[in-house]
Amino acid sequence: MNLTINRSRLFNASCFSLITTAMAFAIRAGVLTQLGDEFKLTAEQLGYVNAMAFLGFPIAMIIGGPLYNSIGPKRIVWVAFITHVLGLVMTIFAGGYWTLLLSTFFVGFGNGTVEAACNPMIADMYDGNVKIKMLSRFHMWFPGGIVLGTLVSKFMTDAGLGWQLQIGAILIPAVIYAFMFLGQQFPASKVEGAASTGENIRSMLSPLYLFMLACMALTAISEFGPEQWVGPILGKAGASPMLILALVTGLMAVGRYFAGPVVHSLNPTGVLLGSAIFAALGVYLMSTATGPMVYVSAVIFAIGVCYFWPTMIGFVAEYIPRAGAFGMSIMGGMGMFATSIFQPIIGGWIDTETAEAKTRGLSGDAVELAAGQATLAHMVIFPVILIFAFGGLYFFMRNRKHVDETVSLEQPQL
Repeated sequence: MNLTINRSRLFNASCFSLITTAMAFAIRAGVLTQLGDEFKLTAEQLGYVNAMAFLGFPIAMIIGGPLYNSIGPKRIVWVAFITHVLGLVMTIFAGGYWTLLLSTFFVGFGNGTVEAACNPMIADMYDGNVKIKMLSRFHMWFPGGIVLGTLVSKFMTDAGLGWQLQIGAILIPAVIYAFMFLGQQFPASKVEGAASTGENIRSMLSPLYLFMLACMALTAISEFGPEQWVGPILGKAGASPMLILALVTGLMAVGRYFAGPVVHSLNPTGVLLGSAIFAALGVYLMSTATGPMVYVSAVIFAIGVCYFWPTMIGFVAEYIPRAGAFGMSIMGGMGMFATSIFQPIIGGWIDTETAEAKTRGLSGDAVELAAGQATLAHMVIFPVILIFAFGGLYFFMRNRKHVDETVSLEQPQL
């Protein structure tokens, strides 16, 4: 490791860049109802606005992943800053549905560029279990930033401040991470096979990587589906949607900070299996709970989704190292791409279930409660599928480790 590289400053700057991403996520969720009212948008149209953020993310990672090997993280993080500022300013001055779509895409592109640069950069700066621990601590700031964004949005909304000022608040961490990255020396890629994009692609065509890619789609929608729609889904369940989001993401931040001992004791596949079980239980309970029980079910949900994202990225970095930065970028990109696809679908579920509730004779808050709970009932299928997928992965990896150890013991000693 080059002594001129300030790992601490680079890591902290990466955390502020992820806080920017997270605050954009949280504040967008907080002002979603306001956007719908001001621009007269349906839930499905709001879903397409959300989708642009999640679509911009994978496109940025698909572009940034292979470029990491040739141009390095420095140029990529500056692209992130420029597109963050561009998207946020355009959102503040948006005049309607189409300008919201475009500006939200730029914000999503900035979010994806952050991960395309910072995930492999952190992986290059640390080794072994420390690598997974530091990736988890980095990703701690996604839920941590959501807590900050949620509280900012709730405070500003309660104070009667408009959604434009709330979007403007996201510029603060963006300026901070730009200042912290300014003038820093960045590490060179050291992941095995990283010098060859062709080597990355060959590793990404392996059955294990493709399996994890499919699982990444399901883990992402299991996490982001309920979170991004927390207001419309849980607004009439007898609990504050933004406090629920703050509770969930706050617990996730704490859990990710202490990820090291958890991953060490359970191993990554055990963590993923346990996460799927808790996530399924949490979503199911949220689909039936009202009042204080909503907070209890939200805690269970938070335990479930806490380790999904960093453990999936860490799994690739540790067990499929030849996939390199490109492989990690595509993995994260798949998660966001799948989430983007399901945003208008979730909005459509809400519209359909709202109409269905009205045909049953419900009215007022009862309509929104029934529609929200029915939508959550649709979402529970994603973590249920993951229980079976990660159960199989757990036994596969355990057997593979046993075979590797047996082969090692049988090798002739020199």
